Amino acid sequence: MNDPIATGLRDALDGHYREIREEFRGQADPALLLGDPGASTQEQRERVTDQLGKIAALGHGRVGFPAAYGGTHDYGASCALFEMQGYGDLSLLVKGGVQFGLFGGAVARLGSARHHDKVLSGIMNAEILGSFAMTEIGHGSNVQRLETTITFDPATDELVVDSPTPSAAKTYIGNAAKDARMAVVFGQLRTPAGDSFTEYGVHAVLMDVRDGEGNPIKGVTIGDNGVKGGLPGVDNGTFSFDQVRIPREALLNKFADLDSDGTYHSDIANENARFFTMLGTLVRGRVCVGGGAASAGKKALAIALRYGARRRQFEAPGAEQEIVVLDYLAHQRKLFPLLAKSYALTFAQNSVTETLQELHGTPLPDGQEHPKEAIRELETRVAGLKAVSTWHAIEALQTAREACGGAGFIAENQLTQARADVDVFATFEGDNTVLLQLVAKGLLTEYKEMFGDLAMADLAGLVTKQVAEGLVERTAGRAGLQRLRDIARGRDHESAMDDHGWQLSMFEQRADHALETVGKRLRKATKDNGFGLFNNAQDHVLFAARTHVDRCVLEDSFEALEQMPDGDAKTIMGKVLSLYALSSIEQDKAWFLEHGRLNTSRSRQVTATVNQLCQELRPYVHSLVDGLGIPESLITAPIATGTPSSSFA
Repeated sequence: MNDPIATGLRDALDGHYREIREEFRGQADPALLLGDPGASTQEQRERVTDQLGKIAALGHGRVGFPAAYGGTHDYGASCALFEMQGYGDLSLLVKGGVQFGLFGGAVARLGSARHHDKVLSGIMNAEILGSFAMTEIGHGSNVQRLETTITFDPATDELVVDSPTPSAAKTYIGNAAKDARMAVVFGQLRTPAGDSFTEYGVHAVLMDVRDGEGNPIKGVTIGDNGVKGGLPGVDNGTFSFDQVRIPREALLNKFADLDSDGTYHSDIANENARFFTMLGTLVRGRVCVGGGAASAGKKALAIALRYGARRRQFEAPGAEQEIVVLDYLAHQRKLFPLLAKSYALTFAQNSVTETLQELHGTPLPDGQEHPKEAIRELETRVAGLKAVSTWHAIEALQTAREACGGAGFIAENQLTQARADVDVFATFEGDNTVLLQLVAKGLLTEYKEMFGDLAMADLAGLVTKQVAEGLVERTAGRAGLQRLRDIARGRDHESAMDDHGWQLSMFEQRADHALETVGKRLRKATKDNGFGLFNNAQDHVLFAARTHVDRCVLEDSFEALEQMPDGDAKTIMGKVLSLYALSSIEQDKAWFLEHGRLNTSRSRQVTATVNQLCQELRPYVHSLVDGLGIPESLITAPIATGTPSSSFA
């Protein structure tokens, strides 16, 4: 890359995991990572399964697994690799995510040596294909109420896996319809107790679902979810179990185990705490989904911006040539704020990835544990960032498609299939609306010891103290951000529009006020009316969560900006992040006006400055696109590359 601005931008976005990103760019073979949107579902599935084996042969399946079993790089690096794979075919991305992230990750993080010795090598090299069987017809987000049962039989020293009702069938399970030989199956663990059972809550087992010939094993019924709205290369299907007997040792036993006499052991006595500790170890899935979706959005914007810089439409008075569409402010307004948000979200993604490695991928000396508050804060931030990133990707792909007109609707231009594929990213690994509710709950409970049922009467009183003392202090130790605040306070209010400190203060005021007023609405909660009050405040709850995530994104972005070396790239990045901040303020103008944070004059100035920043960034569009670091070999859209379309060949 000969463009020093683009190089500087890319280096900043690559962050801590530059090495593995560069390694991927060197291996980015279109034949290996892209698909054929015109192929049938069966052909797509066969192609993706074949590609999965090939990327496993390159070592992609080993990233993030224990070195003792042949794993490479660290845990956080697997998230960075997943982001890079998001520039390719999303069916392959999801297939690999199921195999190496969900299925393999569950075995690695929930199992022990007895499981690792048996299957980890085969999982990493894609010889043992598997599924992550959690979601049921009757229960998706509410995992604690899964209906599948895992019952210990002391007479045979076995576990019996059963789907007691039609709604207990596992569904939407990746790899299930065609390829999975094994599955990590989640269900309610129980042991006999007289005429009833002792219940231990949701646990997971590693079990066969097909034999060596590819046929379902006895008692397992496998179905096919069929044609979907996107991701045609992923064989989503269903599992139902009819008294399937498996060895007791199939229980993934890192956090709990059963003796041969049925005695249950766990170092975590509380069932809720145990459940959320188990799920917390799988938080990588949400980190990856958000990052992969964001990559698809970046690629779409890159295609649309390159096309917009070439495509001409209508003449200006006195001009001989039609105008390049990207020179129109309306077109800039469509694409540049989304591009700016993509930059900002990348910095936030880098931050959670590095924190994930620190808290989940870096072992501490014996007897030491990472602070529970830090782990809960990571989980809250990951949930919110996944929601915001996937919604952003959907918007970016839709807007990019529209910005390319009819050409954007031609499959070879890489937008239509990706737009269909990314849609479900708002649903899997946690429905986005539910995830934002979890963010709000995490804020309101001040990361309490247990994630139990929300007791409004007890928790609402914490909010005022939290806002005054807790949330504001979370970033006070970040020296660069504090300098921005200090500078902002010293500036003339009417001239601070482009000041990052003023922008940060606006995000802080919005987030803090939203949370504080949610607390005030919930103060009258009792055991009898708590749910109703919380339910009636859902719009406010979701706004508080979203503004908290926005604040975190801006903080991470400004901190990354502070670390860039002085020069043109840093100057351009500063404008990009100002555009992100002011675009967000502009979208919430009604709130800022209603709450006296902006007057009408300042409100108009926000819009004028957004327009100005779009025009100032226009000459750097190619640097901004190249700075995203997308492997050029994976941008094959003729409208982006300038090559002739196959439809005119």
